[in-house]
Order: sequence, then C-alpha cells, then structure tokens
Amino acid sequence: MTSDESALPEQFRIRRAKRERLLAEGREPYPVNVERTHTLAEIRAAHPDLPADAATGQIVGVSGRVVFARNSGKLCFATLQEGDGTQLQVMISLAGVGQELLDLWKSDVDLGDIVYVHGEVISSRRGELSVLGDTWEMAAKALRPLPVAHKEMSDEARVRQRYVDLIVRPEARTVARQRIAVVRALRNALERRGFLEVETPMLQVLAGGAAARPFVTRSNALDTDLYLRIAPELFLKRCVVGGFDKVFELNRVFRNEGIDSTHSPEFSMLETYQAYGTYDDSEIVTRQLIQEVADEAIGTRQVPLPDGSTYDVDGEWASIEMYPSLSEALGEQITPETPVPVLRRIADKLGVEVPEDRGYGHGKLVEELWEHTVGNALYAPTFVRDFPVETTPLTRQHRSIPGVTEKWDLYLRGFELATGYSELIDPVVQRERFVAQARAAAAGDDEAMALDEDFLTAIEYAMPPCTGTGMGVDRLLMALTGLSIRETVLFPIVRRHDG
Repeated sequence: MTSDESALPEQFRIRRAKRERLLAEGREPYPVNVERTHTLAEIRAAHPDLPADAATGQIVGVSGRVVFARNSGKLCFATLQEGDGTQLQVMISLAGVGQELLDLWKSDVDLGDIVYVHGEVISSRRGELSVLGDTWEMAAKALRPLPVAHKEMSDEARVRQRYVDLIVRPEARTVARQRIAVVRALRNALERRGFLEVETPMLQVLAGGAAARPFVTRSNALDTDLYLRIAPELFLKRCVVGGFDKVFELNRVFRNEGIDSTHSPEFSMLETYQAYGTYDDSEIVTRQLIQEVADEAIGTRQVPLPDGSTYDVDGEWASIEMYPSLSEALGEQITPETPVPVLRRIADKLGVEVPEDRGYGHGKLVEELWEHTVGNALYAPTFVRDFPVETTPLTRQHRSIPGVTEKWDLYLRGFELATGYSELIDPVVQRERFVAQARAAAAGDDEAMALDEDFLTAIEYAMPPCTGTGMGVDRLLMALTGLSIRETVLFPIVRRHDG
C-alpha cells in the first residue's frame, strides 16, 4: 500500500479493492452500457395494485442505485433508486441466479453502487412490488459511501456536494425540478404574450445596465479587458431599436459582490422589454407572470413554506411610493429636495452605515434609509414606486412628480424580487445621466455605470416608448419555496476547498 492510499478513508480503500478484484476477475465495474428495458417508475406505473405473492410473467431489465440492502443465506433484498427518486425492490435468490452470482452479490455490492438486474416483475409475500432477478451485473461501482441515513448532511456539505444531496434528499430533487418548471412557466407565459427570446453577449467591452461591480477578464486576441455582464439591458434595448417590440432574455448574469442568503455572484435573470408600454403596464404583467408561474410550477397561489405556513400571491398587490413611505417610517418629511447632510444625520441616528468614500449622494442615501426602515419589513407582495433620479440613470423622469423616475421595485417576503421602468429614450438626457454617473464613479462609487457610446448611438436612431423589467429567477424560486438562494441554485459558488 502506498502512502497516498494509506491516507484514504477505510471505506474508500475497501471499495477500491473490490473494484480491483472485479477487474482482475474479468468483470467490468464500469461497463459501456447495460440492457435496461424499463425505468423503475414505468414498472410502478404498470403494476399499481399487484396482490401479494403474485407473478406477472413480465421480464424486464432495470438499473438503479442501491440505497438499502439486506442479505441472508439464500435470498438477498435491495432497494434501487433512480434519478427522480422512484424506488423499487429487487430480489437476488439462489434459485434465480445460482450460487456464484449470489455469492458475488454478497461480496461485491455496497450501498451507493449502481446495479443492473434482469428478471421477472413479481410481488413479494409481503406485497412489495419487486423484480426477482435471474442475473445481475455491476453498472457503476461507488468508491465513496453515501451519508448514513439517520444523520443529515450539514448545510455546507449539501452545497459542496449537491450531487450527493440529490441522491439522498427528496427535497433537493424537488427544488431542482421546481426550478426547471419555473423557467419553463416563465417562457411559456411570455411566449403567450408574443415576446421573442433572444441571446445577448455575456462578455462585454463595457459593464452596463445595472448598478453593480463587474467581474473583469482579459481577451488575449483583442488585447483588452472584457467584463462578464451585470445585466443584458443595453443590448435588449438595441433589439427594441431594431424593431423587436416585445423581447426577453432569460440567462446568467454576474456581479462581483457579496454572498449571503439572498445574493449570489452568478445568478439567472429574466429581462423583458415592451414597446409602447409604461411602468404601469409592466407592473401588471409582472404580477400576472408570477401568479401564472405559481399555478404552473407550484400548483397553487397559496404557496406552502417549510415552516408549515402559506404565502399568498393571489389577487391584486399593494403599491406604495418611496418618498411618502420613507417619510411615514421616519416621522419626518423626506422629499427629492432634502439636503444630503440631513439624510446623513438621519442615517447616523439609525445606525445605517454610509461610507464617506463611496460618493453617496441624495438618491443613494434615500434608498439606503428606505431599505433599512421600510424594505426589510415588506412581507406581502408590494410594488415600491418612484425612485430618485440619481440612482436610476436609465429610467424616464416621472411625468408629473419632479425629482423622481418612473421605476418600481417588487418586494416579496422581505427581499427585492423584480424591478421595472418606463425607459428613458431621449438620447440627449441619457448622455447627461451617463456623464453624471461618470462623476459618481470618479467620486468613488464603484457601482456607477460607464458611458456607453454605442448604446447612445443606437437610441439616437430613435427607440419607441418602452417599458422594461428585470427579475431574479433564483429569487423567484426563493419566494415560491421559502428557501435560501444557496438552495435554489443547483451548484452555488463556494469557497475553494483544498484537500
């Protein structure tokens, strides 16, 4: 035994030795294929009410992971599990497979192995639907044991080894399938409304479309820095300029920011743009989308949560305005004209951290105060409308209220889920907003947007009146399951673990 092998866990060494023995005996521990004729689910569906101790005459070949095994003298029982969690018993008997294959089963098969069994569909004397084997073979030898059934995996282990989590925990498989259903339901709902799905660049020469820090990479061919996109917005608007009146993209975005229960540096974003609409229209469509997704993916608008409660997404949703709701929470009037020193004084009093070196102006301070006093307490679905101009450079000035823009954010269960605008389409004003963002960046705001000349050129060809929305798909699944973002993302980013 080498020094490297001696450091391996005992179970790993035992299973690896079994693999070596299989190879030495000319039996393949990892065959090219096995002759599976039916899934376990198909067999269960075909024989839902088979009486005890009955034979069907149906000969099948099945395969699955061994999640339970009990061996006795002349008869061995095992429970196989396939990918969707369906389980089925197999029986390996002396009469069915002979002494050699029975002995090999006892010596070679461990929990976690994937095996192939050929035989007849029967029910046992206790009425358990089973396959009574006439032969079997190894389909894939597991070198690592599964977690013990009575001891749950830690949250950290579940995230790091999601593949094991999916094997042993039905809830993990359910969430993964719900995510697929949510994405499908979103696409279906948008296609019913006539939206076209497009793909826009993941690598961009400028990071724009959102207030966020980007990941930077380097193109050797172009000898220039490129950015993983923080949003597809500016390219989707180019599509609107080009004549796509209803367009959407559902794909990945990347933001080089914090990681917590609601934030991930890599996540899925849905963005939609509709010509000849306002933020009032997109507010209605967004509510309808989420309700239709709940219908299709969850099966109800009274969403069940892990603590046994339900979350109601049915009916009309509340709508509040940022400045009036902040004023009510603080007990003093806050308007777009409130001076920055006054806002800083309030922030200090409330213990809201406002870094001096981040270039925080009026708009950013108002949003920080609102988040601290109002946003975190919004549990029922609520649209928050009319944001400061300073923090929404891509949004149209409000048609009747000075100093604010036609923007809403949707809050559910205490976190922001979606945002919507009446889009700014005046290229002259857009340039002025970009210049203001450049000044903010120079003052230390690392989330300020860059001036995108090509985008300005595009809207100088005229973009029709338009509304746009953005929604985090992972957060939508959070809202519909009550789980954290680390549970709704199949393979979330984790710190590298050496060794």
